[in-house]
Formats: sequence, structure tokens, C-alpha cells
Amino acid sequence: MKIQDNCQLATYNTFGIEATADRMVEYESVEELQSFVHQRNASADSSPLLHIGGGSNLLFIDDFHGTILRSNMRKIQVTADEGDNVYVCVTAGIVWDDWVQYAVDSHWYGLENLSLIPGTVGASAVQNIGAYGSEAKDFIIFVDTVDLQTGEIRHFTAEECRYGYRDSAFKHELKGRYAVTHVHFKLSHSFRPKLDYGGIRKALEDRNIDETNLTPEQLRQTIIEIRRAKLPEPSELGNAGSFFTNSIVPQATFKQLLNENPNIPHYEVDKDYVKIPAGWMIEQCGWKGKTLGKAGVYERQALVLVNRGGATGKDIAALCERIQEDVEARFGIRIEPEVNFIA
Repeated sequence: MKIQDNCQLATYNTFGIEATADRMVEYESVEELQSFVHQRNASADSSPLLHIGGGSNLLFIDDFHGTILRSNMRKIQVTADEGDNVYVCVTAGIVWDDWVQYAVDSHWYGLENLSLIPGTVGASAVQNIGAYGSEAKDFIIFVDTVDLQTGEIRHFTAEECRYGYRDSAFKHELKGRYAVTHVHFKLSHSFRPKLDYGGIRKALEDRNIDETNLTPEQLRQTIIEIRRAKLPEPSELGNAGSFFTNSIVPQATFKQLLNENPNIPHYEVDKDYVKIPAGWMIEQCGWKGKTLGKAGVYERQALVLVNRGGATGKDIAALCERIQEDVEARFGIRIEPEVNFIA
């Protein structure tokens, strides 16, 4: 177990926000995490506790006066291999894209469209990360956790996680209570590519790749190239990827918006709801490429807020609020951050 007091957090969040935590504890095993919880209970420590992954979905508004937990558990293990299905247990501390690459290299398929999403495997089970028509919940079968109040191990089925669009029970009634230690995935030995979302087919065509002979690695690399063309590297320009979730609205609301905006892009969720890209609405409000103080909107993708250099969490939050106000004034829709604000 590694313990740092007065830990500087700039390297632990992809926005590169300068902030300090009273303490950071990095653990190497479930037993170390349980030991930490028991010691904390014995000392009657009631200070705030925050578990983080890769810091790709966090915005520190101020210094954190408490303890930050971080997993250094890194192991991948096949638990069953039955017919076309393979079941794999992955520890929470592994970088998500490293896991995707490992799966492709191992001929375990399904995760290709989720390539290059920042963060860790543990965070994927909390956020239900998604991109290009796929979501983590499509492959998660259950999640192992440690109760941060008691130190007890608890298993959650995918149903108990209550997965929704970029959402789970870990962001609501279970928020802050459990630390994800392992995520169990069900993947396939058969490659069944999803190509009907986000211009994938056009990207394949531009690269002279015949989709009838498409390989998993080609699809993965195509997704990576698409993402890199839209999203800045955090090491070059601090950001948290997509800052806002896309908006899901009732059909009646969508029809009214369509009358006013005939070219509005949209995706049918089901017979009752439609998804509208938040990035499109932000761009229509004139924010793409604009700057407010030291925070700005990325010039290639309006869904991405960036640290232009020296921005504070409050600067990013102020930009977020201005964008929300403008989008709501124009479209009557309140877009919501996907990023977690840590005060």
C-alpha cells in the first residue's frame, strides 16, 4: 500500500487541474483495501473519501480535504470458456484501452468500438462508458466490490448495477459506498462488427478497407483514428473527453424541435424517445472553438471542454454553466455533464 500526504492531483486528472488532496492511498490487493477500511473505522476517521480511476471523468473544483483511493490491481484472468463465449475477470486498475487491446490480441471480440476511451476498467463499470453504438453494459455480467464502510466484499449482477445511458446505481444510491475491484466480462470468439454508428463505414471506405474482409484490429484502429481526429490528447490539451451526455428526449419534444430545426441530427432510442447530440446543440449556439478565460471548447468537437493552460476547476465549471444556459435558451433542453464535479 502506498500512502501520500498532501498529494498533488494535476497528474491524477486528465484536465490537469492543480489541486491537492490531504492524502492518497494506492492499494495492490483486495486485502490491502479491506485493511485500509478497517483501520479507518478503528480510528473513527469521518473525513471525505473518494475513489478514482484514471481521472478522466473528474473535475476538481477545489482542493480535496479527505482521502483519495486508487487501485493498482492489474490482472486479467479467464474464468470460463464455453463454446462461442469466453468469460474474463479484469481488475479495476487496468487501463481500459489496454484491456481492449488485450482482448483483441486474445481473439475475444465485442469491445472494438470502445477503443481508446480514457479511464480504467473499474470506472467503465461505474460510468457505463460507451461509443459508436456499444456500451460497457453490453459485456459486463457482474462486478466485484468492497464496501467502503464495512470492508465486506459484495458482488453485483449487471441487473443490480441498473445500467442506463452513461449511468449506473454506482452514480446514485450506491455512490461512494463501494469500490469496484473486479469486472467480469462476457466476450465472443466470433467477430461481429458494429458499423452503423458514427460514420464508421465512411471511415473504412476512406481507408480503402473492405468491410466484408474487415478484421477486429482494423476496426479497432479505425475507431482509434476517428477518436484522435476529434479529441485532443490530454497530455497536450487538458480535457475529460466528452464533457456532456447526449440528450434523450420524448418523441413529442423531438418533433417540435424538428419543425424548428429540420437538419437536427438524431438517433432513435425506441418508439418513445430520441437521442439528440449535445455537441451539435453546443455548436449551433456558437461555442465551438470559443474560449472563456482559460477554459475553452475544442475546435474539432464541441462536446469537449479543454484547459487552455492554467485553468482552474471553477473556470471549467463556469464555462459549463454558460453553455448549459445558452443551449437551454435556444432548444429548451438542459444538457447535463458526464464529468463528476468534486468540490
